[in-house]
Amino acid sequence: MISRHWTGVAKGERANDYLSHLRSDTFPKLTKLDGFMGAQVLRREVPQGIEFRVVTTWESWHSITQFAGKDPGAAVVPEIVQSMMETFETRVAHYEIVDSYSPRR
Repeated sequence: MISRHWTGVAKGERANDYLSHLRSDTFPKLTKLDGFMGAQVLRREVPQGIEFRVVTTWESWHSITQFAGKDPGAAVVPEIVQSMMETFETRVAHYEIVDSYSPRR
């Protein structure tokens, strides 16, 4: 499995718009792709606005290229999202998931 990480800083007044976009547009599209396993959205305040880190999990590189295209390291940032951001990464980081831990409850 592969974990894909992207970070962007939303304009303070647009942070909720970005979350709405993820929920209504991005995530429904991702769930239709074979090999997409899920996502986490992390948020924190920074001086420039609201920083988001989006971490998605994929079964394989093939799965990622269905989403990102020929260059899996390229960030996929639609124009509407770009308009919500102060800054954003144009490249993503990928990590091979080698282990995970969840305590039993």
